[in-house]
Amino acid sequence: MNDKCQIVAIGGGGFGRAMGNMKIEKYILSLSKSSKPRICFIPTASGDNDLYKLSFYRVFSRLNCFPSHIDFFKRTIDLEKCILDQDIVYVGGGNTRSMLAIWREWGLDEILKKAYQKGVIMSGVSAGAICWFEKGITDSKADGLSLMSCLNFVNANCCPHFDEEPERIPYVEKIINNNIIDSCIGIEGDCALHLINEKPYKSIDFGEKKNSYLIKVFENDLVKIAFDKLVL
Repeated sequence: MNDKCQIVAIGGGGFGRAMGNMKIEKYILSLSKSSKPRICFIPTASGDNDLYKLSFYRVFSRLNCFPSHIDFFKRTIDLEKCILDQDIVYVGGGNTRSMLAIWREWGLDEILKKAYQKGVIMSGVSAGAICWFEKGITDSKADGLSLMSCLNFVNANCCPHFDEEPERIPYVEKIINNNIIDSCIGIEGDCALHLINEKPYKSIDFGEKKNSYLIKVFENDLVKIAFDKLVL
């Protein structure tokens, strides 16, 4: 395994909502050793939404990088060749369950793991944040939140939009108290968690007073522990 495997999991926000100041996008690009990184956008969770792809290019074409994307709902390119040629992968938000089903059918899950172990930086927002963890909290089903198995690059559970959707915090507390999981990482909107070699390195605040937390039981009480934070 590469001695510096990196993931940037974004709880919400970024180019999918507005161009803004591009702080988190610049941060992700800064992690690459390349002077002009190749970054590939995978918008599967949104059904390869054209406006989402346009937003991606509108932002990253202004930055010092080579942007590209992968479609699954048109004729699909050679996935392994494309992914292994990247410096960074960015996964968009949407329906996590549908996204992972499509990826597994095409073998992209194994290709991404191979790329990650070679040092390609993995990143993404919402569905693109939780997909890297063992399990993630998703609203893929219309009847509410659920816990689903993901790619397990990181042996932990994750909940995005932690402060943005009111049902998220009570749901996390419930499944921990009911011993369904023993802990969960909660990432607020306009915030990201940067992981290095599967360990949380730093919470990245690109909004206003946003953070990421570890929620777990400690001495019979449910506690929320903030990760060390970098404010962009």
